[in-house]
Amino acid sequence: MKREYPTGPIPAVAAVVFRGSKVLLARRANEPSKGKWTLPGGVIELGEPHIDALKREVLEETGIEIDVKALVAVIDRIVWDKEGRPKYHYMILDYWAEYRKGTPEPASDVSAIRWAEIGQIDSFGLTSQAQGVITKAWEMKRKQG
Repeated sequence: MKREYPTGPIPAVAAVVFRGSKVLLARRANEPSKGKWTLPGGVIELGEPHIDALKREVLEETGIEIDVKALVAVIDRIVWDKEGRPKYHYMILDYWAEYRKGTPEPASDVSAIRWAEIGQIDSFGLTSQAQGVITKAWEMKRKQG
């Protein structure tokens, strides 16, 4: 399915990856939202289980391996064109994950990556949806101890 002006929502995954009190952020290298900070992730390929897609996308974009913990949220990321048509529509499964191993390096669809202190995520210009997902994942992590 084409990504721009798709015939239906495109299933995707994203990870809220924690390492202690830091969360991994990725700066997008491509549209939509080129140059913006967000969570690492991407499109689920045909025939690929979504957890496998999550691990693959994080590895491809950042060079790190993760341990997937729990589903945090399912969100719709819709970008409308000037005529009011959906130019992009992703249905994203957002997961809480923990850093396992690897040295973070931007690759694939990412121009930069950063470990951000949870208390400093406001300074990265994240969407309200991304901030909400990070906050919810952090609460889940804290409750689990």
